[in-house]
Amino acid sequence: MGEQPIFSTRAHVFQIDPNTKKNWVPTSKHAVTVSYFYDSTRNVYRIISLDGSKAIINSTITPNMTFTKTSQKFGQWADSRANTVYGLGFSSESHLSKFAEKFAEFKEAARLAKEKSQEKMELTSTPSQESATGDLQSPLTPKSINGTDDERVTADASQNSEPRAEPNAVPFPHSSTTISKHWEAELAALKGNNAKLTAALLESTANVKQWKQQLAAYQEEAERLHKRVTELECVSGQTTGIKTQKTELNQTIEELEAALKAKEEELEQLKAEVENAHQLQSQKDAVTQKLQETETRNAELEAQLAELEQRLESNQVEQESFRKSLRSLLELLDGKIFELTELRDSLAKLIEGGGS
Repeated sequence: MGEQPIFSTRAHVFQIDPNTKKNWVPTSKHAVTVSYFYDSTRNVYRIISLDGSKAIINSTITPNMTFTKTSQKFGQWADSRANTVYGLGFSSESHLSKFAEKFAEFKEAARLAKEKSQEKMELTSTPSQESATGDLQSPLTPKSINGTDDERVTADASQNSEPRAEPNAVPFPHSSTTISKHWEAELAALKGNNAKLTAALLESTANVKQWKQQLAAYQEEAERLHKRVTELECVSGQTTGIKTQKTELNQTIEELEAALKAKEEELEQLKAEVENAHQLQSQKDAVTQKLQETETRNAELEAQLAELEQRLESNQVEQESFRKSLRSLLELLDGKIFELTELRDSLAKLIEGGGS
């Protein structure tokens, strides 16, 4: 029967940059067909993809290969025979999962075929020293080299705040002063909280910068380790020491990826704290506006009070002037009354003298 396709899908094809071993280089301008082929005569499974007449993937599946999902729509595997790392970007997570299932299935079939082949060789040949054959296990490369930012999805959460009721207006000046003091106390408390939140935000910003530096250092270390693993894969004649070193490097990469995940969770918590701080800032601005309105009302009432005091003072001056006029009039009347009394007494004496 020869070699026949047994499963096909469509994906964008990438290869790792052979110079930097860090960046992905697209080998197809658009999504192409990627197929699993089975050669019944040699009992071999291969992954083949053509872009026009050019073969951009020709990878034979071995038992030591590992297909790694690095994001929801991106996966990769290393081919030591081709001395490269292939990457596939799918249109959906289900297509990626199906491809990964088939990879695991055909990898297991390749392992069984290899074991049967070795059993046949042992039966037809004399025992000899086992030669080092096969490929090194593909390393788990860090997520920092996988895919593009288009594969990432972020969710924004919006929060609604309930408006606070406005205080009842008090028409008397002394009540307005009490309300103003109340709002000033509340504003002072909010200012204190705002200062604490500002300090916390500054500290959080500094921590974020530090964590970003640590993340960059972790990524560089992971890339260095991946490069080291790739170099080890190219070395012929695998030894026990290389296997041990490769296992340790893979464990270190896993630890670094766990640390990266923990830092990402901490960054999400900091984002939530920043959102809370922004909400408190909005409440502070609302209270400040209300305080300004209260102060404006208080100033108007004080102006009215000053005007009333000025009128009262003017009335008092007018009343004092009126009292002074009354006193002068009374004194004048007393003088006139005294003169009239003297005149009456004089007239009385004249009358008495004329009668005698």
